[in-house]
Amino acid sequence: MTAENHTGPVPTQGMSARSLAGLGTALAGILAFMGIITGEVLYPNYSTRQDISDLGSTRPPNPVIHEPAATIFNSTMVISGLCLLVAAYFAYRAIGRADFPVLLGVFGLGALGVGLFPGNVTPWHGLAALLTFFAGGLTAIYSVRIVDRPFAVLCGLLGGISLTILVSLIALGIAGVPHPLDFLGSGGVERWVAYPLLLWAVVFGGYLLGVDSTVG
Repeated sequence: MTAENHTGPVPTQGMSARSLAGLGTALAGILAFMGIITGEVLYPNYSTRQDISDLGSTRPPNPVIHEPAATIFNSTMVISGLCLLVAAYFAYRAIGRADFPVLLGVFGLGALGVGLFPGNVTPWHGLAALLTFFAGGLTAIYSVRIVDRPFAVLCGLLGGISLTILVSLIALGIAGVPHPLDFLGSGGVERWVAYPLLLWAVVFGGYLLGVDSTVG
């Protein structure tokens, strides 16, 4: 989405496709992050050592749902997912190829699934969460190819942290080996996977908006 890839503005209230892609991506990160924070505050005795998805519902066989935390968390995940899907569409309009927009769209579908299928809806919630984390990490890493340096380094770092921890969790779990970050609790480790992706969404979206303001 550098200047040479710009295909011209989309006549949507004066905003170009690049701006709309950036706005949707940034909004997704902001809404998801603020939804998590708000859910944590409204969830009785919640600890960040707990899974993030506990905010929507804990897992069976005895799921616990606290309102309004559950509705806030699930709703913001749905809205964030939709924002990413919209961003993916405008990203395709802006760059004229499907590789990055498809990854961004899959990231959005995963986030949408997390909100539509809370933790008590198995196995769909777990699958949606895995899709979100994998697709999100790959999207952040792939974005290195469409942004300028030195910002590309930051995108690669955020995506790399998330994906590395996720893959190590799965690999070490299968091998029955404790993870080096287990002292953080499951929720703490999960946040090392999720938060870099939310940070990437905010800064990447801001980058697109900032770059677009410099293009005539």
